[in-house]
Amino acid sequence: MRPMMKRLRRLKDDQRGFSFVFVGLSFMAFMAASTLAIDVGMLMTARSQAQNSADAGALAGATALVFNDFSDHTAAGPAVVGAINAAQANAVIGSAPSVVPADVTFPFNAVTNQSDTVEVRVYRTSARTNPVNTLIGKLFGTSVADVSAMARAAAYPANEVSCVLPWTVPDKWIEKQTGPFDPGDSFNQFETQGNHDNMGLPLPNPDIYIPPGQPNPTGYDADVDRGTQIVLKPGNQNEVTPSMYNAWDINGITGASAYSDNISSCNPGFIKNDQNMPPETGNMVGPTKQGTQALIDQDPTAIWDQSCNKGKGCVKNSAFKVSPRVRAIPLYDPVAYAADQHSGKSWPQLKVVNFLGFFIESVDSNSQVTGRIVPILGKYSAGTPSATGGFARAIMLVK
Repeated sequence: MRPMMKRLRRLKDDQRGFSFVFVGLSFMAFMAASTLAIDVGMLMTARSQAQNSADAGALAGATALVFNDFSDHTAAGPAVVGAINAAQANAVIGSAPSVVPADVTFPFNAVTNQSDTVEVRVYRTSARTNPVNTLIGKLFGTSVADVSAMARAAAYPANEVSCVLPWTVPDKWIEKQTGPFDPGDSFNQFETQGNHDNMGLPLPNPDIYIPPGQPNPTGYDADVDRGTQIVLKPGNQNEVTPSMYNAWDINGITGASAYSDNISSCNPGFIKNDQNMPPETGNMVGPTKQGTQALIDQDPTAIWDQSCNKGKGCVKNSAFKVSPRVRAIPLYDPVAYAADQHSGKSWPQLKVVNFLGFFIESVDSNSQVTGRIVPILGKYSAGTPSATGGFARAIMLVK
């Protein structure tokens, strides 16, 4: 009996093998850490990729609004189809996320009073039968995880544009004298207008212009006016008409050579809404012809095809993603110009209120430039006057 008691006491005090307990506990901690490091890290990557997918879809949808069809929000429309294709092209952990037409919506923008925002939601979830599989978590009963993301992009009215032409025409108005509005109309608010007329009385039914930033602006619209052909002629100070352009000095750089260069090449400086444009006072007929022809020669195969985009038209056969012959023309405030004319100012002010996208088709020996109204991009800069109702668009993520 005594030897048995000694053996029991010895076993009680024996700590051999106790390390296996620590090894077992450490193994469990290691497995838990591995789950955290591998699965959580993978899920964070999946979440980031899902956000990239949603961002790409929203930007593609907003781009389609601008360049294809601003008002088509249907499931088969270019904005929805473009958003879905772009989102699914960005894989989430090796597989395309689920995006259906109902996941692409167009929230109303109370600031711009338009549905110019595209919201895209992407999913890799059990409800969509495509959850993300875990690697280690399945050992602990968690074999899949849900991942989703949402993004919004807006085709916001731009208030700054670069690469502008050194021409300017008046923004569009409501023609009350010989309506409806057409490129051959003249803007009239007084019985007679001219540089030396100080006696003309206001017309009883004057033409109406409402600039961007105010309710119901009258200016050019990239969707409504798209494809309209305009023949621009060298202008004079006595008429405010959309078919006549006034030459102006970009960034105050004067002279025929600089003027021609600003037609044939892109001036990177940004022109802002509410900016005054100094007029170019010299004879620019020759430099206009020279610079415009040089611009056309950079992309000679580009043409306007009215049949594409469901009859809205587009530029085709260009050697560039965006033809260099697509340029922006600053639009001036016809009211301010007419008021300066009426007061007898030598050089009525050319005040930027909007921009017009213009695809140059041809130029003749008299420097008459024929082209089409097309969508263009710009940027939105806080602090610059509101561009609500503006023509150019700034495509940007807003959420």
